[in-house]
Amino acid sequence: MAAPSRQHVVLVVEDEPDVLELICLNLTAAGFHTLRASNGTDGLERAIGDVPDLVVLDLMLPELSGLEVCKTLRRNPTTVDLPILILTAKAEPADRVQGLEIGADDYLTKPFSPRELVLRTRALLRRRMEGSPPTEPIRHENLVVHPRRHEAFVRSRRVDLTATEFRLLNTLLRGRGRVHRREDLLREVWGYKKAMDTRTVDTHIRRLRDKLGSAAHYIETVRGIGYRFRMKRGGPEEFALSNPPQPELQE
Repeated sequence: MAAPSRQHVVLVVEDEPDVLELICLNLTAAGFHTLRASNGTDGLERAIGDVPDLVVLDLMLPELSGLEVCKTLRRNPTTVDLPILILTAKAEPADRVQGLEIGADDYLTKPFSPRELVLRTRALLRRRMEGSPPTEPIRHENLVVHPRRHEAFVRSRRVDLTATEFRLLNTLLRGRGRVHRREDLLREVWGYKKAMDTRTVDTHIRRLRDKLGSAAHYIETVRGIGYRFRMKRGGPEEFALSNPPQPELQE
């Protein structure tokens, strides 16, 4: 008899008792084991001490804000790749940009759909489990990407990327010259089976360009469609979709 698969552990950091209970109830019903924290300090300690598989994090927390928790987790070697899903009432575009720029993998606003929360949680965990296929380093002019080591260098300078940013760069670089639709990137990079919020892609592209510095111009915007990693200077430009249209998959 095959051994049962390990139950994924999700840490929920939320200060509103009713919301905390609702989140944990739905995640538990979906097959996850949940841990709870009602303030930022406790949430940070549990995330580093227990190292869950994923953190659902509110931003407006007592003692220590969710933004500070996220920043600290991204600086800690133990939790640098820990998937973080921000779930907050702060719905302004600037709030979303800030949350994703400090290293969160996804951003969901309240009021929220419990089903969407579960879908996004599963997608982030599925992406983490699959990882990137081992390949040799990829070189493009002054940019070098090492998929096995999850490292990128521009003119021999190491670029500090989150796990999501690295996966996005690797996907674009491996499909250089092709146009990647936002919906395709959500499937390939985030693991979503259907498009949920394409603004997430735009925010991560912006952050990725900032970090690439002198290599930022490699990532081109194809207006109304998506993004393309341009070919080398003088090389042929291939204006093709990275994937043919596909029917939406149901969870």
